[in-house]
Amino acid sequence: MTDTSRLNPATIAAQAAGAVDPQSGGVVPPLQMATTYLRDAQYQPLRPDNIYLRDQSDIVRVAETVLAQLEGAAEALLFPSGMAAIAAAFRTVPNGGHVLVQSQIYWGTTKWLRDFCTRRGIELREVDASDSAAFAAACADFRPSLVLIETPSNPWLRVTDIEAAAKAVHAAGGLLMVDSTAATPVLQKPLGHGADLVMHSATKGINGHSDVLAGVLATNDANAAIWTDIKVDRHDAGAVIGPFEAWLLVRGMRTLPLRMREMSRNAQAIAEFLTNHPQVEEVLYPGLPSHPAHDLAQRQMNGGFGPLLSFIVKGGAKAALHATGKLALFHRATSLGGVESLVEHRHTIEPHTGIPEGLLRLSVGIEDVEDLKADLRQALEG
Repeated sequence: MTDTSRLNPATIAAQAAGAVDPQSGGVVPPLQMATTYLRDAQYQPLRPDNIYLRDQSDIVRVAETVLAQLEGAAEALLFPSGMAAIAAAFRTVPNGGHVLVQSQIYWGTTKWLRDFCTRRGIELREVDASDSAAFAAACADFRPSLVLIETPSNPWLRVTDIEAAAKAVHAAGGLLMVDSTAATPVLQKPLGHGADLVMHSATKGINGHSDVLAGVLATNDANAAIWTDIKVDRHDAGAVIGPFEAWLLVRGMRTLPLRMREMSRNAQAIAEFLTNHPQVEEVLYPGLPSHPAHDLAQRQMNGGFGPLLSFIVKGGAKAALHATGKLALFHRATSLGGVESLVEHRHTIEPHTGIPEGLLRLSVGIEDVEDLKADLRQALEG
């Protein structure tokens, strides 16, 4: 029998961690849509692990198994969105607690945390986690119980040293959670660098087809108190994913390593192309040697630097919006990690967060990279 712990990500993903349909013999795991399950004449469940759909679904378990194996985790839990996963983790913090969060990350996370902590009387501090010295000092001074970092960050593409962050957080008596959405488990494994929890918006690269909303948390310690609390919270609050979404997620993950490899190659080529373009002021991508954390990204990530990159167009908002209006292959839409390429003018969406007016964020897909470069060229030069 094959030891699945020794399998590589491409094998785990392609075979859905070994899931098949034992009844029909199908090589695709089945989808069971029932919300409730039968009991026998003595009123005992026909299967003790299946009583009610809220968090009892075979296909959800399949998806969680695939995710746990890809992440190198002891256990993974699916949620109906990435924000639902973040919320479940932070709801374990007691009123009056202390939490530390990386500054200038995904605005949806920052906004929710600020509101949540205000309502709960939790003291929140924000710090540039990519500055290891400042981050360590904040941990030692503030002594947070839960810390969230995002690496690579969205949309600044800052890279945080996960191992150094984990040491600083643990020395202060806290736990570290890493939002690894932009990298996916294929390119980065935070638990292997000392993180206690890893979170993904599985809506993005993990699914990869812009048709599923999902989130995931994973841990190395399935017996940890915070993990027990998260599981109880998910069940009691009903923050669960539906079986059809889980089935689509399994289907999407079967090509995850292939997609991440191609997206990373395309993003690298586009970053290099934009670096040399006269209409571009700056390119933010950890795959570039000019990126301040390029060496760290090389050590911490494996197989590429992901599909997400940002660049600043000379001429501010007017020039950036003019370019987005002329793009034909890059769809003007939010989100990232899908097979189709997307472009966002972040300042339009987040005008009060310090985003440069000329910044465009690209999610690079799997199209032919020469076509993508040609589209960017005509948009910037037209």
